[in-house]
Formats: sequence, structure tokens, C-alpha cells
Amino acid sequence: MSYGNKIIRVIKGRRPKIVVIGGGTGLPVILNSLRDKNAAITAIVTVADDGGSSGAIRNYINVVPPGDIRNVLVALSDMPADFLNVFQYRFNGNDSFFAGHAIGNLIIAALSEMEDNIFDAVQKLSKMMKVDGHVFPASNEPLTLNAEFTDGSQISGETEITHAGKRVKRVWITNTDDQNKTPEAVAPVIQAIQEADVVVLGPGSLFTSILPNLMIENLGEAVRTTKAEVIYNCNIMTQLGETEHFTDADHVRVLDQHLGGNFVNTVLVNTQKVPDDYLDHQKYDEYLYQVKPDFAGLRALGCNVISDNFLDLHDHGVFHNGDKVAAEIINLALQKGTRKRR
Repeated sequence: MSYGNKIIRVIKGRRPKIVVIGGGTGLPVILNSLRDKNAAITAIVTVADDGGSSGAIRNYINVVPPGDIRNVLVALSDMPADFLNVFQYRFNGNDSFFAGHAIGNLIIAALSEMEDNIFDAVQKLSKMMKVDGHVFPASNEPLTLNAEFTDGSQISGETEITHAGKRVKRVWITNTDDQNKTPEAVAPVIQAIQEADVVVLGPGSLFTSILPNLMIENLGEAVRTTKAEVIYNCNIMTQLGETEHFTDADHVRVLDQHLGGNFVNTVLVNTQKVPDDYLDHQKYDEYLYQVKPDFAGLRALGCNVISDNFLDLHDHGVFHNGDKVAAEIINLALQKGTRKRR
């Protein structure tokens, strides 16, 4: 890790400001690695999840679903591993009342009631958990993800969208409790985006983890107009019902279409082939094929391309190598920070 260590020495006097936007299981991997490189991190986390423990809590208690927030808090926390293991513990299926619930989700839900909103609850919990950085829910209110499919039909709810078995054409979000109220991000979220050296999108599901954040009008506008370098960390695998047979350029094209203009500056692309028959398709049933490269298409969209072996294979799953991705993000942040100071 000489490259990473070199970066840390260079930025000792100034921590680059990095905003990472998304949700899902890929986000904590990148955040963990960025922590090790002495970055000033703000994680903006989707609040449109309605599945699993998060969805059940959301149905019982009128709070923003806490699952992705919980995982990000753990990724950035300086608390001992024993505490974090308890925070992440999920009750067994035979515990009828608590079955499937993570303790951390229950704590976040409780604090949301105590503080009367999710944003203040997460800030208080961040201090309690000694989080190195900021964790901001994308919205202070529960949001519902809506989708239109290529056949013209529409449906609401992240779980329903991912299990519809159709190709998604576009998504948008609405306020869960008040359809007439325009969803918005709170001021600290917008300020973090405006002041960042780089804004990182992904990895994560294009339509159900990344775009739900960008479809919050003032948040999407902040990303579209920020002076920061906007980086898209392209997924390694395509996803059932979302990005089947997509190239890397197709992913960016969808982002541009949703925000109304070319706004992605740099795309990180994995070029290492996933070995045949390595992926356990039963365990990772949403993953289909490896994303196809289209460097000419990316350049036509105005994107710089950084390609490398970003692959990390374990447990018969396909993941990003967090250290390699974080090193590229830090390097871009340093370059952007230097240009800003000039």
C-alpha cells in the first residue's frame, strides 16, 4: 500500500473533503478504505429502502428506514469491534417478535422518536459511536421510490420495483406521508456537496440506491452544479431488472438523463474479468453479467476514464477492491483541492 501511504503523507496538513452518495452493501466497503486514507468524509445515505428489517420498522414506526444508515455508521465508527458486533447483531428467525431485526436499526428508530427526526438522531448517534466524518440521511422524512418500466407500467416501493421482473425506464421519489410535499435534503447535505473536493456516486444499485438520492430536487441540483469533481464508481456486475446488459456508458447515460445534463466528470471502471463459474448466483441472485466496457461512449458523454483491476473476489461474490478505489478517489480529490487553492 505504498501508493496509499504516500497520499496520506501528502495530505497531512489538509484532509480532502469527500462526499459519498448511495446506499446498499457496496458503500461501506469504500468508506472503510477512505477512512484509512485520512479523508474528511461525508456519507449521504438513501432513505427510500422498504425491505427487510428497515421496511418492517418503517411499517411499525413512522421513521426513515435505518438499515443503510446503520451500516455506514459502523463503517466510519471508531468504537471497539465488540460494540459494533452488538450494534450489527440480527435476531434469529425463531425470535418471533424481533425476528430479523438488527439491534442498530432499533436504536436508530428509538433515537428518531426521541429527537423527533432522523437527521438529529443520526448526528447524536454519530457522536456516541465516535464516527470519523459525517453521516447524513439524504432526507429528514421517509421517501417512496417510484418507477416507470419500459412497457409503460408504474409501481411504487423499492422492493416491488426490484422484484417486478421488468426493465426500469426511470425513477422518481415522493414524500411517503404527504404526496403533495416536495422531498428535499436539509441544508448540511447541500453544503457538504457544495464544499466538497470530490463527490462520489456508488457503487450501488443504479435505480434503487444512487438515483433515489439524486431525485431529491435540491440534492440533485447541488450535485449537478457543484464545483467538485463528480466521480461515478461503476458497478462491476449488471443487475436483474435494473441494468441488464448495460455498458458502463449506459449507467452514466441514465444518470445524465435523470438529472438533465452531463454532470459526471470521471468514471472508475474495472477491467479485470470475473472468472467463469466463480459467482454464486443463488446467493447473489440479483447479479447477472459483468458490465461491458464502452470507453468511446464514456468519452462522448464528457467523462474521463480511470480503468484498472478494481476486482475483489471472496465468498464466491464479486466486490470492489476498496483500497484501490479509495486511492483513486483520494488522488482526484488532491488534484481538485490543489486547483481550488490556486
